[in-house]
Amino acid sequence: MYKINHIKSLTLLLLLFIPALVFGQEQKVLTLQEFHQIILQHHPVASQAALLSEQARQELRIARGTLDPVIASKVYRKEFGGKEYYNLWNNTLYVPLWFGPELKAGFEKNQGQYLNPENTTPPDGLSSVGISVPLGQGLFIDERRATIRQARLMQDIAEAERVKLINKLLLQATKDYWDWLFYYQQVQLYQESVGLADFRLKAVKARAQEGDLAAIDTVEALTEVQTRQVLLQEALLGYNNSRLMVATHLWAENETPLELQEKTTPAAAGSEVATLSATDLKQLLETARTNHPDLRKLTLKGEQLQIEQRFAADKLKPKLNVEYNLLQSDFYMRPEMWDNQFVSDNYKLGLSFSLPLFLRQERGKLQLTKAKQQTNALEQIQASREIENNVLAAYNEWLALEEQIRLQQQMVENANILRNGEVTRFENGESSLFLVNSRELKLLEAQVKLYNLQAKYAKARTFLYWSAGSIEAE
Repeated sequence: MYKINHIKSLTLLLLLFIPALVFGQEQKVLTLQEFHQIILQHHPVASQAALLSEQARQELRIARGTLDPVIASKVYRKEFGGKEYYNLWNNTLYVPLWFGPELKAGFEKNQGQYLNPENTTPPDGLSSVGISVPLGQGLFIDERRATIRQARLMQDIAEAERVKLINKLLLQATKDYWDWLFYYQQVQLYQESVGLADFRLKAVKARAQEGDLAAIDTVEALTEVQTRQVLLQEALLGYNNSRLMVATHLWAENETPLELQEKTTPAAAGSEVATLSATDLKQLLETARTNHPDLRKLTLKGEQLQIEQRFAADKLKPKLNVEYNLLQSDFYMRPEMWDNQFVSDNYKLGLSFSLPLFLRQERGKLQLTKAKQQTNALEQIQASREIENNVLAAYNEWLALEEQIRLQQQMVENANILRNGEVTRFENGESSLFLVNSRELKLLEAQVKLYNLQAKYAKARTFLYWSAGSIEAE
């Protein structure tokens, strides 16, 4: 979902952020999709999110290391008073198997005047090959298998956390983008209104000089110019601050911050009213139940706890291990090793058994794991309801804003009709400049409110999809 064409993104960076003198007065429009692409490629938080998956892969690699073969060698020598007490050389290769048993191959060669009889070996040494099998604890699950299975689930948990971080980042960035668009539209509107008021001031002065209007009307026209200039300055302040907030999300390679050039402007695409049907809402809720990062993490955590419970329950069993080793009087294998007579006469067999009498540690661990499972299940139920209600609340806000925009558009049309009518009356000498300015201010207020509602609507749309667990591709 977040793959980016590197060449396209590099070209976009050059167009947006190299000095403005290259383009003169030409404007470059930064769309929301392009904005997201730049963020996902170089933003530090996006880079941190990508590292979560890498960390999970390395955790799995570490867990799988418990199944790595191990080779061990020991040499012991004792000499005292000019006498060689013993010289022990023991080499062993351990090969753990996934299903529990462990293969073992070894070679030992011992000698010495005071050698322990059980360590006595033939002159050429003693080799062995055997297997150790757990018949009680560790037969169906052991610490190695439990750790590896949990590490596999941790990869999916890391992916869910990555999506959550990216969604949170894009949510805030998108909100900042729509604020930038709102102030950009507001500045354009007030610039036009200042230009209109200034043109009217010049016309009123000319008519006043000709005696067609009272001199007091020039004061009224000048006051209106100044009033709109104040509004323009307030809008410019908001616009410049919103540009800074948008630039906060823009980074180049090597964590180099970027700044928007003066002629880069936002695009209005994406703020249009788009009806969401009941079927779409139902599908969105279903997507939230299955793919929301928070619910995915809780589900995967529950699966991890199931593995932990199986391992804890296995600990209640006694440890019963059987070990068999086939022996040979030198290092090299011979065909007669597999003869029945040879096998029955050259072996080492072992059986070990242990069981704690009260099993308090094992039973406590099992009950603790069950309590964690219940806690996780309750948390999942609560999170599921909260997410569903958040989606429904965001949907209700979407519908309310959709209706408000429709009404506000009508109010803008009505205010425009009243303004035009008042201008006509003023030109015919049936109205005053004060009433014309009042009508225009009402039109400006209605238009600004419409821009504000459209920005809120675009934010509500983003928040709706974020509440469902994803940011909609613009």
